[in-house]
Amino acid sequence: MTEGQLRWGLLGTGLIAAAFATDLALSDSGVVAAVGSRSQESAERFAKAHRVSRAHASYEALVGDPEVDIVYVATPHPMHRDNALLALEAGKPVLVEKPFTMNAQEAREVVAVARERRLFAMEAMWTRFLPHIAVVREWLAQGTLGEIVTVSADHGQWFAEDPEFRLFAPALGGGALLDLGIYPVSFASMVLGSPTEIVAISDPAFTGVDAQTSMLFSYASGAQAVLTCTLRAKSPTRAAIVGTDARIEIDGAFYAPASVSLIPRDGEPTVVRSEHQGRGLRHQADEVARRLAAGELESPLMSLDETVAIMETMDAVRARAGARS
Repeated sequence: MTEGQLRWGLLGTGLIAAAFATDLALSDSGVVAAVGSRSQESAERFAKAHRVSRAHASYEALVGDPEVDIVYVATPHPMHRDNALLALEAGKPVLVEKPFTMNAQEAREVVAVARERRLFAMEAMWTRFLPHIAVVREWLAQGTLGEIVTVSADHGQWFAEDPEFRLFAPALGGGALLDLGIYPVSFASMVLGSPTEIVAISDPAFTGVDAQTSMLFSYASGAQAVLTCTLRAKSPTRAAIVGTDARIEIDGAFYAPASVSLIPRDGEPTVVRSEHQGRGLRHQADEVARRLAAGELESPLMSLDETVAIMETMDAVRARAGARS
């Protein structure tokens, strides 16, 4: 790392890379120093749109750029493992877009290399670092809810049926679960950890990937989580944590900057309003900068062990539901 701002190299030029670059401009923790694509034209087009000074025509050139401190892997899911390993083997820390990999085995491979080389790595589950989630964690740590009974979360979006669109394309890791369901599953993991029992059902899209998946998790404590995701409709995208003494409700979309309410069993609710600039991706970049500046190799808010555990849960859901991706 250099003194001052962290210099990011964006590996990929898709929508999420563009959103990250736009949000990073709202932060003083880092700047986009370079972008890499599989073609010079794509890299230069992205660089021009986001005022990036260095455009590389290959991922290898990006990870080898001495002006890059850390690589953000923003390619489709099936490429995450190879792209993350490429960066790590070049000696660069990584922030890997969610889901971290296609399955738990790939996640373990990336984590093993990061730890072997003593390089920072983190899943880009940006929700974990949003201000309202920090409030939720504080309420949970204080025991405000009492014993947690139920967690619920949904993530549904409507997409036109296009076999070339990545969410419907099996070769691009399509399906509701990997792209949308990762948010509810990660949210439940943050609150309750790994489930002891999983029940899941899926319904396929016209290309064979899962169009809708619903999940019921149970935990050693007796708590349960009810989670859904779909490509077929825009759902409320809300989340709730229900305890014996109180409940937390997050307005849709729970995974983005949102207002959050603490509603006691008796008494008046406490509401924390969302006052936010940008989409919210900059907070994960700020977390990475803090951890790197402190010489840490991962974030306790999205640890590598939890990322692997979440991928194990996702694998189990697909196995129970018979989902393809």
